Amino acid sequence: VPLQAYGGGLVQAGGSLRLSCAASGRTFSSYGMGWFRQAPGKEREFVAAITWSGSRRITSESVKGRFTISRDNAKNTVSLQMNSLKPEDTAVYYCVADWRGWGTSEGDFGSWGQGTQVTVSS
Repeated sequence: VPLQAYGGGLVQAGGSLRLSCAASGRTFSSYGMGWFRQAPGKEREFVAAITWSGSRRITSESVKGRFTISRDNAKNTVSLQMNSLKPEDTAVYYCVADWRGWGTSEGDFGSWGQGTQVTVSS
C-alpha cells in the first residue's frame, strides 16, 4: 500500500510535533500500521505500532509516555503524536504498514513510506 508521511520539521526540546501518514486504497482498515525511525549513524529502530482494528498499540520504551500512535480508518491515516521531544528523537521517521499484521520488527511490515525528517534542537 502506498504511504505518504508528513508533519516533520524542526522543534525545540520539550516541544511537540504530530506526524501523519496517508495511505491509498480502500483496504486501509485491514492494515496494521507503525512508525520506525533512523537517526544519523544509527540503525533503524521501532517506535510504535497499532493493529488494523486499533484495538492494540505498542510503543518502544524510549518513547513510552511521550509518543502516542492512533489511526482514523475513515480518513485512511495513522498519526504519531510526539510530546516532550528530546534531541535524541532527531531522526527520519518512517510510516509502515502490513496486511493484517503488525509487530516491532522491520520484517513485520511489508510497506514503507519515504520518511519525514524530525529535528529537535537543544
